[in-house]
Amino acid sequence: MHKEIDLSIKPAYVKEYQNEYPLISKESIMDWSKITEEGTVVNLVDDRKKFICKGYYGRQNKGYGWVLSLKKEEKIDVSYFVKKIRSAIQYREKFYTSKITTAFRVFNGEGDGIGGLTIDYFDGFYLLTWYSIGIYKFKNAILDALKSSVEYKGIYQKKRFDAKGQYLDDTDDFICGEKAPEPLIVKENGANFAIYLDDGAMVGVFLDQKDVRKTIRDKYSKGKTVLNTFSYTGAFSVFAALGGATKTTSVDLANRSRSKTEEQFRVNNIDLTKQNIIVEDVFNYFKYAVRKKLSFDMVVLDPPSFARSKKHTFSASKDYVKLLKEAIQITNNGGIIVASTNASNFDMKRFKTFIDKAFKELNGKYSIEETFSLPKDFKVNEKFKEGNYLKVVFIRKLF
Repeated sequence: MHKEIDLSIKPAYVKEYQNEYPLISKESIMDWSKITEEGTVVNLVDDRKKFICKGYYGRQNKGYGWVLSLKKEEKIDVSYFVKKIRSAIQYREKFYTSKITTAFRVFNGEGDGIGGLTIDYFDGFYLLTWYSIGIYKFKNAILDALKSSVEYKGIYQKKRFDAKGQYLDDTDDFICGEKAPEPLIVKENGANFAIYLDDGAMVGVFLDQKDVRKTIRDKYSKGKTVLNTFSYTGAFSVFAALGGATKTTSVDLANRSRSKTEEQFRVNNIDLTKQNIIVEDVFNYFKYAVRKKLSFDMVVLDPPSFARSKKHTFSASKDYVKLLKEAIQITNNGGIIVASTNASNFDMKRFKTFIDKAFKELNGKYSIEETFSLPKDFKVNEKFKEGNYLKVVFIRKLF
């Protein structure tokens, strides 16, 4: 049983938690010194010691913990996690019956009531991702809840936190059941992805872009030349090729991107001779493209929110305008720029100001064709707007 400690909320933050804000921030609590161990259950109280909500202490980049319940008597035990997981599964019932998509998110952190935890489904295999030592301390109860709620081939995990020398009970990504084949082939809207559940921090595809990829395939790529920057394993390129693109060019700095992208093309029976895969700093490639007078009908921009190479540091909030200007210069008139970011520190409204600024500084004109945020399986808590981090805009360059 996890011990419980009362923590006093600063008066300025009481209303926020009464209104069901889920993140326990460092600055909202008076007396963090009372607590030393991550995974401690905390009862947040006002200055009159009146109970407001219950959560857990677990440090991650977003804050110091998450609210779990508004009920004082609620026990954070297996039955609690069963209730949350089964509710999440019910919400995604249609995904489980799909014949064309066999990879999706089952549990999306605070969107499903437990910040710091995600669970993804890959054709019968489940992958849990822990974002703090605090939530990881509930591992056994959460695993018991998951096992009692689903049929599974195997269960894996990823630990996205720094243990700082603390002893953890395992180091392996595989937890139980049968081991997945390598690669495991999953489907997304009829296309294939080769993924690896036990091969580092990432599995090979970001599931939150499924609607964007489908739109690129179904509406924008036929007969077009496509440049996919920060291409990772080439997922956007795969969908562009399946949609009838005449040629795709995938650019990423990571050496592994070439073999991983080739693999994704192969498992979809796509002709590799019509695809160009380049291992290079994206900003260097832009300069090369300008110098060689290369241009494209579609340019996909999906950078990490922060990245560093030998010569460049990229921050989405500071550098996206510059990135857009580079892309605009090598996009054909009438062409499409797919501008995407997963940065949670600004919203869609501000993102659109970046687009406007980039075009104005180049004296260009544009129209916005459509926008996307997180897909349905990435459920969002309406009280936590920053949880809806994905912003994607399809921009048409007019001249």
